[in-house]
Amino acid sequence: MDTTALRPLRLTEFSHGGGCGCKIAPGVLRELIAKSSPGLLPGELLVGIETSDDAAVYRLNDRQAVVATTDFFMPIVDEPFDFGAIAATNALSDIYAMGATPLFALALVAMPLDRLPLATIRAILAGGEAACARAGIPIAGGHTIDSVEPIYGLVAIGSVDPAAIKRNVGAVPGDVLVLGKPLGIGIYGAALKKQQLGEEQYAAMVAQATQLNTPGIALGALAAVHALTDVTGFGLLGHLLEICRGSCVGARIVFDDVPLLPDALALAGAGFITGGSARNWAGYGAEVSWGCRYDAATQALLTDPQTSGGLLAACAPDAVEEVLGVFKTQGFERAAVIGEMTTGPARVVVG
Repeated sequence: MDTTALRPLRLTEFSHGGGCGCKIAPGVLRELIAKSSPGLLPGELLVGIETSDDAAVYRLNDRQAVVATTDFFMPIVDEPFDFGAIAATNALSDIYAMGATPLFALALVAMPLDRLPLATIRAILAGGEAACARAGIPIAGGHTIDSVEPIYGLVAIGSVDPAAIKRNVGAVPGDVLVLGKPLGIGIYGAALKKQQLGEEQYAAMVAQATQLNTPGIALGALAAVHALTDVTGFGLLGHLLEICRGSCVGARIVFDDVPLLPDALALAGAGFITGGSARNWAGYGAEVSWGCRYDAATQALLTDPQTSGGLLAACAPDAVEEVLGVFKTQGFERAAVIGEMTTGPARVVVG
């Protein structure tokens, strides 16, 4: 008897990699961008691809600019509604990371129609719609195709005052680094795929990955926040290195101060590590120094691809309490100071 049809459908079985762990390795991406033609560069394009920032920004006038981004990936969880909600939250994060307010979204839907029930696909879309509803925006359209693997995400459009744009450049030596969410989503995803993630851990994973990075709007209004990005597929070290390169400064982080999801360090030590983590380290490991006891689990967590990860802010020391207050009044209780920007070359020291 064929029992395949009797097993519960697991979305993660349909994908070769889940969430932001699907991203092209950072070294490969830099090479692709470096060899791309810049094309038309109008003066109104305030932010493009030059520093691998979170979104493009186009000035309409002195008080208004359009912010545009897109993000999509394959399932990181098995529950269809949760997958849709996580993917949509992740896409909207790039709007918040620019200090902008989302306006509307377009859905990007690629599904194996011969293998997934329509009810499952509809639940994925419903999850994305629910996330956008929490952000106060509509899904105003989109595009669908038949695909070998399930893929879902958004094109997200926002608006910002050009004077309030936050970029992944502009950090200065002495700036304090504040991280909005704990690390470990990719580790949890690896454990889930092998059915080794507990119910409480799964609930924590979904709660964090569907928490909208709304503090970015308030942080955009703070002049003392010099650089802002969100930590996603390149891991904490990768996105911090983007700030370092763009700002021509170094950084130092204290691993013991970095917030982690419950049991994430133990799961990493047990081998629940994504392929994306190894690709990340291969792409930028030469730009990282260790001033503390090094082990594979520590490296895995700091390079762990974060799906819908937290905001990473570089701010003036006298603004730290205000920045932490912005996070914590909006429900980001584990936001924490994790290090500082330093003089010297664009590299990160882990202490």
